[in-house]
Amino acid sequence: MEIKVIEGAFSVCKLSNIGQARMEDDLYFLGRTDEEISLVCRTESIPGDTVSREDGWRVFRIQGELDFSLIGILAGISSILAEHKIGIFVVSTYNTDYVMTKADDFEQALELLERHGYSVAR
Repeated sequence: MEIKVIEGAFSVCKLSNIGQARMEDDLYFLGRTDEEISLVCRTESIPGDTVSREDGWRVFRIQGELDFSLIGILAGISSILAEHKIGIFVVSTYNTDYVMTKADDFEQALELLERHGYSVAR
């Protein structure tokens, strides 16, 4: 399975208004529930008046379009990283999954996944 590194620094934010997100950016994830509005975006695109934010994330995605019948893909990745005390934040789309780790853990995470048979494209 191939992992593709997404360049740049990312942040996870809590917004007060859904209109704060920059919809023209190349990569962002916006979620709204009855309790909150969350935004994952490039750090340079954080809205100025966020409620709260967590900076210092890096991102990789699982390459290709994943069939919904595939089971255990995220479990495999998360268990390898959990064994080494590397936390993750995951966003799933229709096609695939995006996995985030703190920037300080990112290179180690990629090395661990490579040792377990994943191909990493940078």
